[in-house]
Amino acid sequence: MSDDRETPNVEEEDAAAEETPAASSEGTDEGSADSVEIEPDEHLHVDPYERNWIRISVLTMVVFAVAVTAAGLALGIQVPTDEGRVDPNTLATTPPWSEPGLREVVPGEEYDLYIVARRFAFAPNDVEIPQGAKVNFYATSGDVQHGLKLADTNVNFMIIPGQVSKLSAVFDEVGEYDYICHEYCGLAHAVMFGQLRVVPAEGGA
Repeated sequence: MSDDRETPNVEEEDAAAEETPAASSEGTDEGSADSVEIEPDEHLHVDPYERNWIRISVLTMVVFAVAVTAAGLALGIQVPTDEGRVDPNTLATTPPWSEPGLREVVPGEEYDLYIVARRFAFAPNDVEIPQGAKVNFYATSGDVQHGLKLADTNVNFMIIPGQVSKLSAVFDEVGEYDYICHEYCGLAHAVMFGQLRVVPAEGGA
């Protein structure tokens, strides 16, 4: 007589038993991860001492900015403007740089002064203007970087090859104003200087 009952598959049961704990473990891990999720704090706590130092730092920067601005306005400090570009290798054939010097804009009142700096001289290095005249300084370099500082005035700027820089000043006081190169440009840098002379205007006292 044959036995119709199915013989249980022992191997399949063992495999199922091994998979069940793993699945249960994965579910537990996911549940744990969800349970420890931390929401960001919308309100950041700042210590009172830190808050005070932040205020002091901001106030210091504001006071410094106001002081620098006020000093610049009171002393008439100017920032040179960029008036374009010129090839430093062709200055000798490029007007007005081919003949640097003083140009009269308004007779006795306003002049354009074109200055070319080269090691170790300014062209021109001797300029005369009438008292009370306004001078627009245009300067460029034919070789390396130079500087120009006109004594007792606010005329002070860099002279860069290829760049034309401009500054303006009014000369109300009669006298001699020396200008020097304040950027080291070589061994004879110390002898690079010129002079602007302000003479009494015609018909003046």
